[in-house]
Amino acid sequence: MKLNQILTPGFDRSEWEAKGYELPKFDIEAVRKNTFEAPTWVHFGAGNIFRAFHAAILNDALNSGRYDKGVIVAESFDYEIIDKAYRPYSNLSLLVSLQSGGTIEKKVIASVTESLKADFQFAGDWERLCEIFRAPSLQMVTFTITEKGYFVNPADLERGLEPALAMGKTAALLFERWKAGALPVTLQSTDNCSHNGDKLKAGVLAYAEAWAREGLVPAEFVSYLKDGSKVTFPWSMIDKITPRPHAKVQEMIAADGFEDNGTIITGKKTFTAPFVNAEEVQYLVVEDNYTNGRPPLELGGALYTTRETVDKVETMKVTTCLNPLHTAMSIYGCMLGYDLISAEMADDDIRSFIQKLGYIEAMPVVTDPGVLNPYEFIGTVIGKRLPNPFMPDAPQRIATDTSQKLPIRFGETIRKYIARGLDMENLVLIPLVLAGYARYLKGLDDNGAPFEPSTDPLLSELQAVVAPLELGRPGQDWSCLKTLFSRSDVFGLDLYEAGLGEKIEGMVKELYAGPGAVRKTLHKYVSGR
Repeated sequence: MKLNQILTPGFDRSEWEAKGYELPKFDIEAVRKNTFEAPTWVHFGAGNIFRAFHAAILNDALNSGRYDKGVIVAESFDYEIIDKAYRPYSNLSLLVSLQSGGTIEKKVIASVTESLKADFQFAGDWERLCEIFRAPSLQMVTFTITEKGYFVNPADLERGLEPALAMGKTAALLFERWKAGALPVTLQSTDNCSHNGDKLKAGVLAYAEAWAREGLVPAEFVSYLKDGSKVTFPWSMIDKITPRPHAKVQEMIAADGFEDNGTIITGKKTFTAPFVNAEEVQYLVVEDNYTNGRPPLELGGALYTTRETVDKVETMKVTTCLNPLHTAMSIYGCMLGYDLISAEMADDDIRSFIQKLGYIEAMPVVTDPGVLNPYEFIGTVIGKRLPNPFMPDAPQRIATDTSQKLPIRFGETIRKYIARGLDMENLVLIPLVLAGYARYLKGLDDNGAPFEPSTDPLLSELQAVVAPLELGRPGQDWSCLKTLFSRSDVFGLDLYEAGLGEKIEGMVKELYAGPGAVRKTLHKYVSGR
């Protein structure tokens, strides 16, 4: 069983389907022909999230029989992905959905019609991209290039019209579209960062404006990019985990006889494969602001709405329904000796901790975005996402840069309690998370054994603050806690001014009582006794 067999004349579907593989229901060659002649969608970023999510929901739209165009993928950073994970398999891939119960679902994805290396050194590929950008049919250009992909390097601006970075290449291709008649198009970031469309717009304009100042492009090109009737940069919220190729998944599909199961590691340390394994849960909420139409991705589950609603969904996720739960688990998981988030979910104290944290303490300040129910979102996080045995996520990874996350994940909730006049006495577990951070910074687990806290730009500075504290020493000076919990840069506000400082101090003293104090304190406040 190999992916390329799908394209052979007279291919027998029965063996694959008997083994649980869902195959494309559409005419693959017809879709490829339609897309080549009148392309509608180009995506930058050929990594695993694109194949597991964007290409997969388009595949569902194609399977519905209500659409007939595919997506063209362009890679602007790691060109080996195209050479090793796309072209040898005729741009086909296998999506393996990892179910929380330990089973998998398998689907062949055939919606990617071309794969191109987006760089001037690959003349044929670059000219094909220019041709696509000149096409009146082009509706949408999407991105999964990570937040750092929108970075503008001043040195790259000096390269003129042949830049090396993604934003510059995008600007150069848009210049081709402008020269073809200032044709309308929408540029849609789908990276997991706040107000991502603004980051994309700023990156593209940085190049265009620099080129205009140097006389390399006319000022009208910049005006075109700023004309909302021609070019738009909508916001989106995306949420789906696509881990590296999983050994257990490789074993399961190999047992079926599926031979395209090897891991590919590129020279730039990208881990990929002819298959992609991803969690079953996914969300894509998009601001519906397109100037030339768009593919009907709602047929595959994408939610189209207003910019305001996208912002509400992101706020709900980041300040209540997912990210705060992750941080709470990471702080206490590290101190209790866990190295897998899924394993933590079998711990009654931790499971109850995050349930009550989300449902009881954070939920009163959530604004329901309407398109996603906050209670159902948390239920899916706790019931499906966090316990998933295929997810190799570790509290140590999530604890990275905790000082940068606390102001948003907890400070915002406390601020809203104050602004809305809610009873601060109801906050118990949020203070417990923040107290736990003062214990975590000590770098000693619940048995008193050293562990290495995760990297953080303020780690050494904050560790120096709690350095005077010792486990199990009676009568010690706790005044350093005032220094720590007054820091609005770490917690989003002065916790003493918020009326929580003394409560949190009391919890810290319990957590420092000696070996076993972390478990004892966690259980006490979670169980209410």
